[in-house]
Amino acid sequence: MTVDGSLLVTATDRSIQLVKAAAQAAADRLAHDIIAYDVSDVLSITDAFVLASAPNDRQVKSIVDEIEERLQKELGAKPVRREGDRDARWILLDYVDIVVHVQHSEERVFYALERLWKDCPELELPEDAVKTRGKTAEHAGVAGAAGTGPSGSGSSIETDGELR
Repeated sequence: MTVDGSLLVTATDRSIQLVKAAAQAAADRLAHDIIAYDVSDVLSITDAFVLASAPNDRQVKSIVDEIEERLQKELGAKPVRREGDRDARWILLDYVDIVVHVQHSEERVFYALERLWKDCPELELPEDAVKTRGKTAEHAGVAGAAGTGPSGSGSSIETDGELR
């Protein structure tokens, strides 16, 4: 912790540069709830996670494509792995320094990755990315109203940080 009580960020400058570019690209494609965590103190495989979501599969793919294109064009970075393309419900881009998760809104609420990483420092993002906060739960409301997760299994849904 720092003197002011905030968590100390230990991600590399390169990782932070990739995070900001990925977050801006996601915001430009209208992603929701963009957030990034410095996981470098708890994971040895990467420095940061970027999380974003969208209300439909087509938009998930569009966001991922924009992130890939922007990071390649602006920073010369290519993902070493891309997973989840077939269903486009949760696509992961692994850049080694950072991992980008773009999820369908229902998956985002159901899996609640923020709960797993909430003790890690949140990384500063471009203003456009910060403005996207609070929209995932709104778009996943259909699943939340039915009380089921993306698989229809009756699993709990997290909204506003509480399981319901």
